[in-house]
Amino acid sequence: MLYHFLYPLADTFPVFNLFQYITVRAGGALLTALFLSLCIGPWMIALFKRLQVHFKTVRDDLPARHAETKTGTPSMGGVLIYSTMVLSVLLWSDLTNPYLWVTLGATFAFFLVGFADDFLKMSGRRRGGVPGKIRLLCGFIISVGVVYAFGEGIQAPYAYDVFVPFLKDVIIPLGAFGFTIFSFFVIVGTANGVNLTDGLDGLVIVPVIIAASAFGLIAYVVGRADFTEYLYVLFIPGAAELTVFCAAMVGAGIGFLWFNAHPAQIIMGDTGSLPLGGGLGVVALLTKHELQLAIIGGLFVIVALSTIIQVFSYKTFGRRVFLMAPLHHHFEEKGWPETRIVIRFWIIAFLFALIGVATLKLR
Repeated sequence: MLYHFLYPLADTFPVFNLFQYITVRAGGALLTALFLSLCIGPWMIALFKRLQVHFKTVRDDLPARHAETKTGTPSMGGVLIYSTMVLSVLLWSDLTNPYLWVTLGATFAFFLVGFADDFLKMSGRRRGGVPGKIRLLCGFIISVGVVYAFGEGIQAPYAYDVFVPFLKDVIIPLGAFGFTIFSFFVIVGTANGVNLTDGLDGLVIVPVIIAASAFGLIAYVVGRADFTEYLYVLFIPGAAELTVFCAAMVGAGIGFLWFNAHPAQIIMGDTGSLPLGGGLGVVALLTKHELQLAIIGGLFVIVALSTIIQVFSYKTFGRRVFLMAPLHHHFEEKGWPETRIVIRFWIIAFLFALIGVATLKLR
């Protein structure tokens, strides 16, 4: 919005020429989302405390110590993250960019699913929230919409192909149907991975910030012809605008961390984890770095696998591999302090992101 209002005035006021630079607008989006989060956060926390006073905010399947320390902490903090992120994107982006609207549409859809899930759980209207099959169906519909918009609407180059990290000449053609199924696993898998990782104060938001920073860099690179020629990656005209989206996610995440750091004043809930994870998955698809997402978001993969292994082992052999799943609760049961688990998981997420970004050069 600011881009459309102020950049045309650059001939009269040369300072507005800065708005042509994506890096400047990305920095503006980050700072705006952070500022809005810090301003709105206390008011939103107080509001949710009043609204959720009779609601249950801690799940029954969490360790008993959570009932003692986290009961009464308002949930649905994803409203704070999502609202500040979207407002910042709308303020600082080129609103004619189709990649931007595909991403915003997908994250909005995930936000609605997460909001409904949290509301049903907390209000007691349905203990399990939105049924798993309906969540998967919604995820599939969102994935189909993203693939259609990307391949048929934008007609992006190599829309239905997958590029293999570390190998500059290896491309896997999947076709429209195969890529739709693949995109479902990427988008929904990331959304659920982020959701499962959200179990301790500050645990998931920092890895999301790290992953969004990495994909902000990737989006900027793939949208620059000179960088892509040097690094031997696919040039995608217009994809660089997703840098602004990723920067807004980083700013909103940092602002949320201010209130979510231990002991948390507010919990993210599915309202936040689903659009954040889904948004990362969509950005990975639109920048044609889907497989790099499994590396950059390696922590989410590990946490999701720990749950899958636990469920499979228990249903098949009647035995548990971990003391409790997801993985962070296993370490809680072993007696690790919450802050130690969180910080070590942050370190792991940072190392995965470094490896993922290195794939841009190592090929």
